[in-house]
Amino acid sequence: MEVKIGVQYAPRELVLESAENADEIAEAVTAAVKSEQGTLSLQDDRGRRVIIPVDKLAYVEIGEPVVRGVGFSASS
Repeated sequence: MEVKIGVQYAPRELVLESAENADEIAEAVTAAVKSEQGTLSLQDDRGRRVIIPVDKLAYVEIGEPVVRGVGFSASS
């Protein structure tokens, strides 16, 4: 699952591939926003962990990665 995270005052968004499904990621984001802990922690499909302060979150986009074709294709 592809996750894009917008961070306030950062020029680029964070993009990671997660082994978790969309519902699990949404639950983690919701729990982090509601918690007193103040951080969102997600793990990518390679085992790396990303930790973002909740007060710096601008948005979280969850979706399937877009596979782009390479090369030339015949157009109709």
